[in-house]
Formats: sequence, C-alpha cells, structure tokens
Amino acid sequence: MTRYFDDLETRTPEDRAADLARALPEQIARAQALPGYGDTLRPVDPNAITSVEALSVLPVLRKSDLGKAQSGTPPFGGLTTLSPDGFAHIFQSPGPIYEPGGISHDWWRVGRFLHACGVGKGDIVQNCFGYHLTPAGRIFENGARAVGAAVLPAGTGQTELQARAAHDIGVTAYAGTPDYLKVILDKADEMGLKLGITKAAVGGGALFPSLRQEYAERGITCLQCYATADLGNIAYESEAADGMIVDEGVIVEIVTPGTGTPVKPGEVGEVVVTSLNPDYPLIRFATGDLSAIMEGASPCGRTNIRIKGWMGRADQTTKIKGMFVRPEQVAALVSRHDEISRARVIATREGEMDVMTVQIEADGGEPETYAGAVTDTLKLKGRIEIVAKGSLPNDGKVIEDQRSYE
Repeated sequence: MTRYFDDLETRTPEDRAADLARALPEQIARAQALPGYGDTLRPVDPNAITSVEALSVLPVLRKSDLGKAQSGTPPFGGLTTLSPDGFAHIFQSPGPIYEPGGISHDWWRVGRFLHACGVGKGDIVQNCFGYHLTPAGRIFENGARAVGAAVLPAGTGQTELQARAAHDIGVTAYAGTPDYLKVILDKADEMGLKLGITKAAVGGGALFPSLRQEYAERGITCLQCYATADLGNIAYESEAADGMIVDEGVIVEIVTPGTGTPVKPGEVGEVVVTSLNPDYPLIRFATGDLSAIMEGASPCGRTNIRIKGWMGRADQTTKIKGMFVRPEQVAALVSRHDEISRARVIATREGEMDVMTVQIEADGGEPETYAGAVTDTLKLKGRIEIVAKGSLPNDGKVIEDQRSYE
C-alpha cells in the first residue's frame, strides 16, 4: 500500500490554489444553471470566484433551504445536475431530506479516509453503518470498494451474529459508529471468540479519548472521519491523529454561526462546505456543526488545511448514538400530550456508551406512558424521568449535552 491515496493529498499550497482557481468557477457555473438555486446565484460572475476568500460573498445554503426546495421540486429540489434516475440510489434522512447517491469510484470520497486508516486490498471490512433509507452504509461500502477491500454489509443490531461473522470470515477492519465496535468486541469475549480486527474507521458520533485508548489496548487503531449525508467525506484523521485533514473534494470555511461571515483563523465557528462534486454542487452549505481551523499542516505529510473536528452544534441539535436529535423533535413530543408542559433531553456517557435521558414536566404519571411517544418523535429509546412542573431550568434549552469532549 502506498502512503497516500493520490497525489492531491501532498500538493503545495500554490498548486492547490491554482487547481481551485480552475475548479471553482466551473462548479459555480454548474450551480447557476440549476433551478434550485433560483436567483440567489444569478448576479454572480463565476469567473470571479476563484478562491476560498471569494466564496464569502455568496449566500449560505441551509438544511431548511433543501427541505423547501425539495417540497416544491422533489426529490432533490432542482439542485442536482443529473435527473433522479441518473443516480444509483435515493436516500432519506430525518426531515425528511432526500440525498442522491452514486456508485462510481469513490463517489463519496471515503476511500481517502479508509486508505489513511490502512484499509486496502486484503482487508475485510465489517460495515456496521445502516443500510436502511439513510446513506451511511452505502457511503462506506463505496469507499471500501475504492481501496479494494471486501465488505461484510452488517448494518446494526444482531450483535451475536455480528461477532460470529467477524470471527468466521476473518474480519480485519470495522466501519461504524465509535460505540458499536465495543459492543461487538464485548460480545465476542462473552462468546469466547477471538477476533482479528486491527483497524477501525468510525464516524457518526464523537470518538472519546478513553474509548480510543481502550481500542488501542486491544490492538486496534481507531481513526475517525467527519462526513454527512449531503456532502460525503468532509475531513478525516490520519495516523498522526492530530486534527482532521480537509478532504480534497470539498472547500471548508468556518463562519460566525447563523451567518456567512468567516471568523478569524483559529476561532470556533460554524462549518460551511462547498462541494466540488459535479453531480451535486452544493455551494456554501451550512452544516450546523462547530469547529475551528488549525495552524500548519499535518505531521503525516498531507498538506491540506486541518480542522479541530466536531466541537458541538451551532444550534441545540445534538448527535446521540449516531442520530441527530433536534429541538423541533422535542417540541413534537411535548405537543403529543396535553399534560406535558416542557421536556428536556440530556445526553450523557456511561461505560463508553451514549445515554439519552428525557425529562418530562408533568403532574405525575409513569415513565412507560411516554415511552412510545419518545421513540416515535426522537427516533431513539432512552430513559424517561417524570419531574414536577416548573422544575426544569428556565434557560431556553431543550437539549443538553453533558458529555465531556476533552
């Protein structure tokens, strides 16, 4: 295996800027021609947008904009250069938001991340990302194919069968959320099965240092990426494990949350991404995630800029067990029961696993009464606590993340 996925990773800053000066105007022109952008890009001269700095004059595209566009022009809101049948897959994410998916070589650009994890020809990847409706499973399978690895399309659940399969077929690498690998390893120990997993490529949730250390003690190198259903891979760790290197197929800006104004270097702000994917040209797409640009280049020799990784949400939306929980979902839970005055979702960690606790203000009642509504509205199961009316803090929060990211 060569050290780098391709020559793009080690370009000089001057070469990268020159390549960007050629690619950006073409991508802006593609977006201008799409009905989904309406008049927002019409006044723009594509030939004037040749740098990251020049992008800052363009409007920000938000998730809510996608939803509005898709409701008027299903399924992709007039924001793709291909018709729906020109894609291999159509996915649904919470919202609902619909995303296109391709199967050409490294369409989602996760192959670059898997290569950095040491995954390649000869490896068997146990892909524990979901294959149902949402794209994560297909995203990582496409990346595994790009590096020549075989895939066990495991998805989530049925942990005993997963442990057995990992043992029987000689799985060498894991792909999935950070927590679930530990579940499989613990189940294999319980079953007396020795597994051969030495590499883990994780995403969809925070990789806590204590969990990474536990994997290291088991002989597993665990690295994480930052990817979304809309954009594919945005940034990834290398063996240096020193920040996250921005992928070569996107442009990342850090802006003041809720605006399109870039922050000063090193300041925390909202991640805004421009994709260079010609099939789905998202221009200045606001992720809602917080991060910051790091100084210098990675010690591994890759020369693109680095970000500090996921540092929370610009709004209260919080990822728990790999799923986003949004304020509007909490509001939907409250509206389903007249006796509930307020509710608060609290995210914590226990035994290296995410725990969701839902505190409900109501005049008595049993937690089981609301279990179905919690699962239906929040799409996750969690602990339910009934608290007295007026006892929840009056601080405007409906989602509180108590997990430590240090």
